[in-house]
Amino acid sequence: MSRSSNGWIVILVLLGIMLAVVGGGVMGGVVGMYVARGTAAPVAAPVPQEIKAVTPGQAPAVQNLTVNTTTELIGTVQKVEPAVVTVVTDLNTRSAGEVQASGSGVIISQDGHIITNNHVVEGASSVSVIYEDGTRTNATIVGTDPVTDIAVLKVNDKVPTYVPFGDSNALQLGEWVIAIGSPLGNYRGSVTVGVVSGLNRSVDGTQQEGLIQTDAAINHGNSGGPLINLAGQIVGINTLVVRESVGGAPAEGLGFAVPSNIVRAVAEQLIARGKIEYPFIGISYQEVTPQLASELGLAAKNGVLIQQITAGSPAARAGLQMRDVVTAIDNKAIDENTSLRSLLFQYHVGDTVTLTVERGGQPLQVKVTLVARPS
Repeated sequence: MSRSSNGWIVILVLLGIMLAVVGGGVMGGVVGMYVARGTAAPVAAPVPQEIKAVTPGQAPAVQNLTVNTTTELIGTVQKVEPAVVTVVTDLNTRSAGEVQASGSGVIISQDGHIITNNHVVEGASSVSVIYEDGTRTNATIVGTDPVTDIAVLKVNDKVPTYVPFGDSNALQLGEWVIAIGSPLGNYRGSVTVGVVSGLNRSVDGTQQEGLIQTDAAINHGNSGGPLINLAGQIVGINTLVVRESVGGAPAEGLGFAVPSNIVRAVAEQLIARGKIEYPFIGISYQEVTPQLASELGLAAKNGVLIQQITAGSPAARAGLQMRDVVTAIDNKAIDENTSLRSLLFQYHVGDTVTLTVERGGQPLQVKVTLVARPS
């Protein structure tokens, strides 16, 4: 090999060493810059690994997942919202002639049955519904129930989807719930989120009891819209909101919904017969609370205190007395989560039930045959 060839080899080796030194310094500077900024240096994407088949008898790898509540809420809303409608009613009034009012509703079957509130359609000469996409169609009233404030409508068009019922008895305080509706009639598909604030509530000045209390915002126009759990099921139908107490004290976050178990029972009867046949005992009562029990010296801390008995009613024939406390029906307790009405809805006219009664601190078992509630 010639001397000139050896010289070129030496030069190339020196250049290689210099490039390695300079390159390493540059990379070190880049990494140092990212560390100084508190961020990770960019890393090349990992090479995808081959998915290997699991051999017979070998358990597949377990992957632990963290559920993102926000993602869950979004997915539930996207699934349910197409089934929520705006209910528009034409009302004939003496003072203003024909006017329009609106509320909300939710589709509960592929046959086109829709749940809303009785007060949304009460006195309506005609009813129509507006779907999520803005399409409007006529609806007929299948039946209404002013006691529970529930009404069932029917459309003949093909519906976009429907929402199943959940079990309102399974609700827990603090559980996330979603209200969807058309507040003020102009904001279709509005979504508000809150929690279950209370169960088995009653509201002064109404016939309603056993209501779900929620702090999910409910406004005028939300009436009749669904209260949804994170599984995408109807757990209640929004019915009213309280803005102030009886004494005039302002209140916020006091929305109320009819529990789904009552709604489903009412809807089934309205669809089947067009009316509700309430099982009737024949008593007027007050719900027992620990405070009331303490004031009256009652042994029972839950149940209903009989205040009046209808003459000739099942209660009268069974020998029930005023100041008796009914604590259970067929051993199903009446408590802070379960109302007498919701328990009675599980029975039919003609059924014989056993009431657990406290009288003078002593428990009694009283058999009562249910009759239809007088109109």
